[in-house]
Amino acid sequence: MHTWLVVACAALLATLAAAQKPGRFLSLPVPQKCANRPKEFFYRGHNYFYSGHVPELAKRKVDWLDGRNICREYCMDLVSMETQEENNLIFKLIQQNDVPYIWTSGRLCDFKGCESRKDLEPKNIFGWFWSANREKMAPTNQIPNGWGYNPWSQTGHKKQRQPDNAEFDINGTSESCMSVLNNVYNDGIAWHDVACYHEKPVVCEDSEELLNYVASTNPGIRL
Repeated sequence: MHTWLVVACAALLATLAAAQKPGRFLSLPVPQKCANRPKEFFYRGHNYFYSGHVPELAKRKVDWLDGRNICREYCMDLVSMETQEENNLIFKLIQQNDVPYIWTSGRLCDFKGCESRKDLEPKNIFGWFWSANREKMAPTNQIPNGWGYNPWSQTGHKKQRQPDNAEFDINGTSESCMSVLNNVYNDGIAWHDVACYHEKPVVCEDSEELLNYVASTNPGIRL
C-alpha cells in the first residue's frame, strides 16, 4: 500500500475516533455512489450539492454526524466555507432557494484530545475547525484573513454575538456544530453554533481525501 494511502487511512481512523456518540462512526465512501455523486455546482476544483435538490434526499433532515455520513458515502463531506467567495456561493444558494438552515463541517474541538490544547483556549474563540479537512478556522471574534466581514452572526438566542453556546444554559447540551441559519434571529444569513443533535439538510462538497482513497482502491473508476 502506498505511504500516502496509509497516512490517509490513518487520518480516516483518527477522525472515526472523534465520532460524537459511542457506537456511531463516520461512514466510508461507497465507490458507486462516488462515481455517480450529484454535481449541482462547481467551485475551484470541487463539486457541491444541496440535499434538498437530490430526489432521494430532498425530504431528509439529519443530525450533524448523519449529515457528514450522507456526504461521505458520495466521496464528499459537509461544506467548509474557507474563503469569502465560497461562503457567498453558499449564502446565494440559501437565499435563492429560501433554505432555512444547513449543516456545515464546522466543529468545536471539545472532544477527547482537545482538553490539553492551550492554543484552543478560549474554545468559543480559538477552538473551531473544519472537520472535513481538519483545518483550523479563524478566531470567531475576528474577520477571517482575506474576508471583508465576520460571517458569524452578531446575535442569537441570548442576543449575543455567535458562537454563544446558548443551549448549554437551557438543557446542558453544548452547541458544538456549526450551521448557517437564514434570518432565524432577524440577522440575515449567518453562521451560528448549534447543538449537533438538531436535524437539518446539508450541502456536500467533494473530499479530495475520499476521492483519492476510492480512486486508488478501485482501478479504472471514473470519478
